[in-house]
Amino acid sequence: MGEMTVTTLEGQQRPTTSPVAGEREDRKGRTFLRRLRTPRRPRLWFEILLIAVSYWTYSLVRNAVPEQKSQALSNADWIWRVEQHLGIAVEQSVNHAVDSVTWLIVGMNYYYATLHFVVTLGVLVWLFRSHPGRYAATRTVLFATTAVALLGYYLYPLAPPRLMNGQDFIDTVLVHQTWGSMASGDLKHMSNQYAAMPSMHIGWSLWCGLTIFALASAPWAKILGLLYPTATLIVIVATANHFWLDAVGGMICLAFGLAVAWAWYGAMPHRLPREVAPRDDDGSPLLPARLKARFKS
Repeated sequence: MGEMTVTTLEGQQRPTTSPVAGEREDRKGRTFLRRLRTPRRPRLWFEILLIAVSYWTYSLVRNAVPEQKSQALSNADWIWRVEQHLGIAVEQSVNHAVDSVTWLIVGMNYYYATLHFVVTLGVLVWLFRSHPGRYAATRTVLFATTAVALLGYYLYPLAPPRLMNGQDFIDTVLVHQTWGSMASGDLKHMSNQYAAMPSMHIGWSLWCGLTIFALASAPWAKILGLLYPTATLIVIVATANHFWLDAVGGMICLAFGLAVAWAWYGAMPHRLPREVAPRDDDGSPLLPARLKARFKS
């Protein structure tokens, strides 16, 4: 069943797939793709393993990119000139002003070293527990954002302001002897010093902030979600770890991550159902009407 024979000019017969069988195989392929693109209930052990392996890979690749010191310093000079031309080159003034308030700059040093990871992991845990139907898509945004950032590190090595030659930026971690920065002190040899563009502090914090704003129900949580990337922007500039334009690079990377998630899932993550979609009798997902239209042939 499902096959027919064709007689060639030489009189030999060979089997060929019937239109019915071909249609069945095509339908099976579309069903498989649809299942891949439909959010499933996340599995804790898999997510922990995936995040650990992904961050290890990200760190390995980021730090394996050639530092290219001379090019990174030259690029920093160019960025600084561009910002001066645009009238936004106020990083040095912010750096000196905040550094004059010891408790404030010390707090910012610890903010820079810790919240980048703590808040991001916290949002992932919240999504996992409270928004399982949106978790995979939102996690995809974060992963795609981080992956494209590696391309920026490779193509455009950039020194942070604190390492520029001939400028009066203060390395606040060194001056105040705070711990935690992979870019200063004894830990600087473990991290690529010239991977400032794009800023993943901005990419990740904006991902956190927009996710919280879109999905949180409490108004105060939405406000905090918007304040978090704003505060992070001030911190990365005040500690002389990034230029304003590095933050723009982080925003562009996040836009790419959102585009990837939209292309794969057919909707922005916050538009997907909060809970995992139930399944048909044959095991295929029951999709909302707008997604059914998207996943049809």
